[in-house]
Amino acid sequence: MASESGDSNMDREMILADFQACTGIDNIAEAITLLELNNWDLVAAINGVIPQENGILQSNFTSESSQVSMYGPPSQSEAADAAAGGTVPPASSSSTSSSPPSSSSSAFCSINPTSRHIVERQPRMLNFRVEYRQRSVELVLEEGSTVGEIKQILETEFGVPVSKMQLKGWKSGDVSDTTLLRSLHLPKNNSLYVLTPDIAPTASTSKSSALQETLNQNFLLVISHREAQKDYNLNFPGSRTIQEVKRNVSDLTNIPVRHQQWEGWPASASDDSMTLAVSGISFPSHHLSVCRRSSPANTQEPTEECADIHMISDSEGDDFEDASEFGVDDSEMFGMGSSSCRKSPMMPENSENEANALLHFTAEFTSRYGETHPMFFIGSLEAASQEAFYGKARDRKLLAIYLHNDDSVLVNVFCSQMMCADSIVSYLSQNFITWAWDITKEANKARLLTMCTRHFGSVVTQTIRTYKTDQFPLLFVVMGKRTSNEVLHVIQGNTTVDELMMRLMGAMEIFTAQQQEDIKDEDEREAREMVKREQDEAYRLSLEADRKKREAQEREEAEQVRLEQMRKEQEEEKEAIRLSLEQTLPPEPDEESGELISKLRIRTPSGEFLERRFLGSCKLQVLFDFVASKGYPFEEFKLLTTFPRRNITQLDPGSTLLEAKLFPQETLFLEAKE
Repeated sequence: MASESGDSNMDREMILADFQACTGIDNIAEAITLLELNNWDLVAAINGVIPQENGILQSNFTSESSQVSMYGPPSQSEAADAAAGGTVPPASSSSTSSSPPSSSSSAFCSINPTSRHIVERQPRMLNFRVEYRQRSVELVLEEGSTVGEIKQILETEFGVPVSKMQLKGWKSGDVSDTTLLRSLHLPKNNSLYVLTPDIAPTASTSKSSALQETLNQNFLLVISHREAQKDYNLNFPGSRTIQEVKRNVSDLTNIPVRHQQWEGWPASASDDSMTLAVSGISFPSHHLSVCRRSSPANTQEPTEECADIHMISDSEGDDFEDASEFGVDDSEMFGMGSSSCRKSPMMPENSENEANALLHFTAEFTSRYGETHPMFFIGSLEAASQEAFYGKARDRKLLAIYLHNDDSVLVNVFCSQMMCADSIVSYLSQNFITWAWDITKEANKARLLTMCTRHFGSVVTQTIRTYKTDQFPLLFVVMGKRTSNEVLHVIQGNTTVDELMMRLMGAMEIFTAQQQEDIKDEDEREAREMVKREQDEAYRLSLEADRKKREAQEREEAEQVRLEQMRKEQEEEKEAIRLSLEQTLPPEPDEESGELISKLRIRTPSGEFLERRFLGSCKLQVLFDFVASKGYPFEEFKLLTTFPRRNITQLDPGSTLLEAKLFPQETLFLEAKE
């Protein structure tokens, strides 16, 4: 029976393969969960899955008959045991199998369809222990429930509104209220805690405040790998679970979680879903040791083996669900070499467009390590350099080049602990342009080396070549200079958050000093250019003023010419009129002609006198024409008598001089009209 128990443990991988072949479930974690739910009873597990897919179940097969059909007819020893005990040994206890696993798969997959009937699949139930301040409650929900339904129950239990409640402790980071529990691939037992940052704690909640403070503290775990005789100093926040610590150690030591054997955990750390803050470990540092658990097949105590295997299935079996999240290869866990079980690459090979490659990298990075990570620049290395180095001096930043290699044992710890730390993410976002590339594939590595040679020179390229796989990932910190770019730091994967932050801050100090000089030079250059622009503007305005002045002068001169021309034309016109009037005047009568003659003396505005003789019968119009012929037109001047003062120009031009009483002589004077 001892050998049968040992072989039973080894057959679980065969049962898993048979279960996947019959049900078509490719997700190993989901398949293990379903098998554990049914205590690794292959028939019961298949019965629970087939109704979900097509609503049918094998009904004419008992547990015993199905096991016989799977493993072939029982051996003679089994038959003897059956005769003695009245039962056939279960498949999980048989020491040998007369048919290979492939035949077992076909046995289940070719069941007679006439022997099936409709059944209901029992939903999987999940246990939750939720802590809030000094209180805790235990819940049991179906895996088809949502996170929001948990919050609604907690609202009743704790009296905390859902809108002010933050439910923490999920393995996959923060989740939304509509997230189905089934999609999170949770283990059967889970520990969560509630945060209410918008609700101030009262005096009665001092204990919960202390717990919250502990959750935010960082614990230094000094972990000794006994087989490799190597120590690891790992920093974890108090909110991390023991399960997550074991996964990270799996990446460092290549010991799967299910094979880890620990020493140093306190007795209070009884559940791997507990957070470090409540596990009872020492603060600020705690010493642990780990080694690989002995293989059950080589152990001499079959009873202890079975108990050990059962313990792993109950407490650590759920490690398989998120194994890929921390880089644990599924094929390593179950001894399968199928490449389909490996995680998808961070970056496709031979991608024609660098921006598309970076988009794929960002999506895969988020899928593996969560939403909290540096904002990777989407574009070519040349575009990232332009963005970081060639803007205004005040806007320039350092360039952080992250080089990823999935073949390195440090990559998952570095990404989850360093690159996803809130302090690192915030510092990189504020001060750096972060560009990433995956060199796991040789084609992508060759492409990176070509880009680095073109932008940073052969020295940087040769530096990258010298690093071995286990030294990755690398973080290059590059500063742009006037003549060439300078690599300030090359940070390897075997670092800590504090050391990484210190080196980033050191690079920022160097960059800030250089940036201040560049800003000063740029300000002086802009000041010189400003003075030159002001001088050019003043010169332009001066030229514009001169042009306007010249145009105004030309217009004035042209106006003067025009006015002079008009004045000249008017004078010519007046002269022509005067000459015409002078020619039409009747001749001056002789004093001895014997006719009535009137002698008139006219004073002009200039003080001169005009004298002429007129016939008494002559019309006043002749007098007016005479005055106009001398340059004093009727329209501009009026003719007045001295005493009594009369305006002759207001009289009828057709009346005679005698009628106007301008006989025999009279003195008149001319006056301009108003």
